Amino acid sequence: MELRQLRYLLTVVEEANFTRAAAVLHVAQPGVSAQVRRLERELGQRLLDRSGRSVTVTEAGAAVLPYARAALAAVDGMRQTADEFTGLLRGRVTIGLVSGAATHEYDVASVLADFHDAHPHVEIALTEDTSDRMLASVREGRLDIALAGLADGAPPQGVTWQVVIDEPLAALVAVDDPLARHAEPGRTVPLAALADRPLISLPRGTGLRAVLERACARAGFAPRVAFEAAAPDLLVQLAVRGLGVAVFPAPGAEAAAARGLRVVRFEEPCPRGRIGLVWRSDGPASPAARAFLARLRVALPPCEDTAATGDVAAVAGIGDGEEGPARVSTPLRNQREHNGS
Repeated sequence: MELRQLRYLLTVVEEANFTRAAAVLHVAQPGVSAQVRRLERELGQRLLDRSGRSVTVTEAGAAVLPYARAALAAVDGMRQTADEFTGLLRGRVTIGLVSGAATHEYDVASVLADFHDAHPHVEIALTEDTSDRMLASVREGRLDIALAGLADGAPPQGVTWQVVIDEPLAALVAVDDPLARHAEPGRTVPLAALADRPLISLPRGTGLRAVLERACARAGFAPRVAFEAAAPDLLVQLAVRGLGVAVFPAPGAEAAAARGLRVVRFEEPCPRGRIGLVWRSDGPASPAARAFLARLRVALPPCEDTAATGDVAAVAGIGDGEEGPARVSTPLRNQREHNGS
């Protein structure tokens, strides 16, 4: 049994696909398949079910995974202990980001570059996913750190967060939309004004979508989501074309006008969009991840002004996207009228 076989097995399980696992590992796909099969032959058990569109874990595979993770963690621990005597930081840091976080509101790219300059032997892996999945991955140890949308007032068990963005949601509409007349300073509308309107929203599983659905339920209606998109900037473009009302953190009026939008604010209690830096309550496992988290907490300080507003560039950055390219869907009419999804 070789350590690389365990690493290949865990990566295939995480990616649910041999081809994606090979890309992550920078190894040819046939090599990954061959090593996993050798491990299965040595153990005398089939660890992975390859019959479906996605690779899944068999009952035997689920039983051995904790031991594989423990073995790799032990080896990493040995290396880290030895490196501490030389002051060298090694290892791997896995980070989950909301869509656009590395290029817009958050200067994550600079933090990554500075950290890499200081610790060139640390490997950093980035991924974009929905907040629900990222929170679960942090809790289960598959991600060290995440920058995720927050739907609840308190973190789930086993997870700690630091709120870095807290902004009121608003309706973003085209200039000729009936709601646009309420965009003057000081004017607001009840959230119930959206009850019969087609809405444009992030997909389910994202923090902002959960906030919207809960706020609408409290207002006595189910949101009728006509378009959903993982890329926040695409939400803005759809609203500009008059395809519906986008519900998103409120940008500044001048910045919105430059994009052809009007900002209509909601009456209190106004739903809020919140983004948090998330990590396990007992801290990231590796010294490298702990060091990177410390840098991020300085670069992304806790939110102090909960009434702060951004601009349209920030709107494009406070996202929460599905993994992979932006996705747009128009749900079936009967589903949309029934549950607003």
